[in-house]
Amino acid sequence: MPSTNVSVEQKCPRFEPGSFRDRAGRVFSQDGRIFRALSESATRDWELASARPFVREAMQAGTIIRTQSAPEMNTFAAEHGFASVVSHERIPFISWPYEWSFSMLREAAILQLDLMQKSIEDGLILQDASPYNVQFRGALPVLIDTGSIVSLKAGQPWDGYRQFCQLFLFPLMLQAWKNVDFQPWLRGCIHGISVPHFSSLLSLRDLFRAGALTHVWLHARLQQQSSRKTGVADSLEGSGFSRKMIQNNVAGLQKLVRGLQWRAATSTWSAYDQSAEPVIRDSSEKEAFVEQVCSTQHWKTVWDLGCNQGRYSRIAARHSDLVVAQDSDHLTVDRLFQSLHLEANTTIVPLVCDLADPSPSLGWRCLERRSLRDRSQPELVLCLALIHHLVIGSNLLLNDVVSWLASLRAIVVIEFVDRNDAQVKQLLANRRDVFSDYSRENFRIQINEHFDTIQEHTLSSNTRTLFLLRPKP
Repeated sequence: MPSTNVSVEQKCPRFEPGSFRDRAGRVFSQDGRIFRALSESATRDWELASARPFVREAMQAGTIIRTQSAPEMNTFAAEHGFASVVSHERIPFISWPYEWSFSMLREAAILQLDLMQKSIEDGLILQDASPYNVQFRGALPVLIDTGSIVSLKAGQPWDGYRQFCQLFLFPLMLQAWKNVDFQPWLRGCIHGISVPHFSSLLSLRDLFRAGALTHVWLHARLQQQSSRKTGVADSLEGSGFSRKMIQNNVAGLQKLVRGLQWRAATSTWSAYDQSAEPVIRDSSEKEAFVEQVCSTQHWKTVWDLGCNQGRYSRIAARHSDLVVAQDSDHLTVDRLFQSLHLEANTTIVPLVCDLADPSPSLGWRCLERRSLRDRSQPELVLCLALIHHLVIGSNLLLNDVVSWLASLRAIVVIEFVDRNDAQVKQLLANRRDVFSDYSRENFRIQINEHFDTIQEHTLSSNTRTLFLLRPKP
């Protein structure tokens, strides 16, 4: 089993590499606890905000991260030029917007706008509007950037409007209007889809869609004009810019975002869990096997690789604190999230993730947005009906896949699908078979090199076998 000992690095306070952009409120961690060091101005902002009913009620409801003063860390903060420290409730798993499905990004946008509207009513404002400031506790979004909540001053604009458009609105429009997956766009640029770029993607017909004229075409023109002018922010109060203008803009965005729908009818794997022959034939045996393994202990973190619509993720969730459910099929993950969101599930976090092309470390010095492997350490990995897709479908080497699974240092439940299985034959039907490494004999050689086999069960089809593996010391 993986070690649960806290490393030396974790015992010493360290700033999170991705928090440097907020110079007034740097995030750091120690012994598994999450803190935020505040400057003098940020301290005043938080003292004001935390006393308002809006913030207290939102923290109680779980839509803003629960936060409290942490004077025991003030010495560390003072050494780095900060005035005070607050501690945050720890979110079990950090995910990035380019790993979310359409409905996940949409729910995060709705939360951002709803909190924005309520904050204004209480004399505050969320000055930033980045989806990186939102995380998911299971399928429920929560705002984690308390430093973005500041007092609303007369004539103050909504500084986060362009950020909201580039990182929330434009990706959602791209998916809803063009049926183009937004994840590669957000992964390609952590600042989102720029106003000029998105404007150039729209056709004349698109300009007649709700929100296109105001938030895309006019936004692009105003941005061009403002880039040639100075002193715009200083003149807003004198020109009549008001709180009501921000509220009207936010209200319009709330209606627009709620109205955006991704109407994809089907995808490669969206119907697999209901109609595929292997599922109908083997599901009860596999469920019993997974239940038996999961029930042997309570797991801190489980990864379900190739989760589809979460059949086995739900079993694992009954015996774990967190399940990270991953699948490359966007529509399948989106439907899983929708069902989890309706249930108010707080244990399963679904991700759009292609294991053959996983999320890399991105941003400044490749440390700002860390890779999945750097964010999560599973104790149990479910790898069911997947390995043949990785080796044959994605052209990965079998020994590399097994070696990677072993590197996770977790208990692994894996399903090997023989060459005479119908699905493997289908994968090979229209391509030259160069996959000489994909065989049951070689699979056994590879797992014996890296794992000890605890249990083995051949399903009734006789073409699929489940293995329970423990990594060798």
